[in-house]
Amino acid sequence: MSKLTFSTLNLDSLTQVVTLTEQEGVNHNWTHIKDVSLTEDEQRRVQEIQNSIGAEPIHLMNEATIWARAIYPLLMLAEQGSIRAWGEVSLNTVYPTFELDGIADGVLGKSVAGRLKSPYLVVVETKRGIEAQNPLIQLYEQLLAAAHLNWKTNHHDPQVVFGCYTIADSWTFVRAEVMGMETDKPSLTIEISKEYTEKVDASTILKLLKQIVAYY
Repeated sequence: MSKLTFSTLNLDSLTQVVTLTEQEGVNHNWTHIKDVSLTEDEQRRVQEIQNSIGAEPIHLMNEATIWARAIYPLLMLAEQGSIRAWGEVSLNTVYPTFELDGIADGVLGKSVAGRLKSPYLVVVETKRGIEAQNPLIQLYEQLLAAAHLNWKTNHHDPQVVFGCYTIADSWTFVRAEVMGMETDKPSLTIEISKEYTEKVDASTILKLLKQIVAYY
């Protein structure tokens, strides 16, 4: 059995264990904001987030500062009901022919008794420097892990989960459909959104997050 870790995964090792289909574009139905609005309080808090990064050279900030000032506050604003924002979440699960193991930078998911039960959206914060990994491939593995964890709860096949990767204050969203949970080589179909920049598109990012949360 193969063991894949989020920090070392590459495209070759991924496609050895899953059938991958990628669909880029900006016209995916799930990216169209429908019947989602922001309250006055949400608009005010979004403006505060934008103000906190608007005058700063954000590409010069370290990753922890960007996460604290720009990324996690928007995730928290998308919370609804039992769906909560989490940071540094372990996503470990076992498919029939491979195992997934690693830490997600952030998650929006169902919380029960103070613990994460179902991860619905996973977030990869792109690392810098010579140790940086391809955030999209890392996100694919986390989406596979999230889908399998949710499948163990509800046994739906296919599973639909969402994710995003961030680079500084920019967000790119992904919709994943995973089929064949009990097969030797499941299929992973990916749809990728356009890039949204938080200094300009913070309200749109929050609306997309809220729309994803409402899906569940």
